[in-house]
Amino acid sequence: MAVDQQLVEAATALARTRSDGQDWSGAAALRLDDGTVLTSIAPHFPNNAVQLCHETGAICEAFKLGRRVVASVCVTAADGDRGYWVLAPCGVCQERLLAHGPDVEVGVPVPADPRRWRTLRLRDLQPHWFARVFPEDPWPFEESELAG
Repeated sequence: MAVDQQLVEAATALARTRSDGQDWSGAAALRLDDGTVLTSIAPHFPNNAVQLCHETGAICEAFKLGRRVVASVCVTAADGDRGYWVLAPCGVCQERLLAHGPDVEVGVPVPADPRRWRTLRLRDLQPHWFARVFPEDPWPFEESELAG
């Protein structure tokens, strides 16, 4: 279940609903192993040091439901009314998503046009992930531990 247009549109719809017209606002959408799509948006806090990523709420919801995340995408409203761009997950979100395994698929922008995107697995997005040096335990969680 790759990142697809439905997932991108779910994130874009939430971003438009919550912060239409605000440059660089955004949202995320995650697909779970049962096909459910969760969306979330980052709240704004007065202290920037405690900001959260757009994916965080949906990742927590997946954990609450006991479901695995299989795909994730984050979008941002480009300034100057240039549409919505797909963002690759930041390093922190990559770590959060790796709790669901190295085959979670994520949307990444096409460098020449960030309004276009493609799908990569986390293992391909982060080929030099620090824990891969431990061959006896190449990924952080056993199957039984995934998603709680």
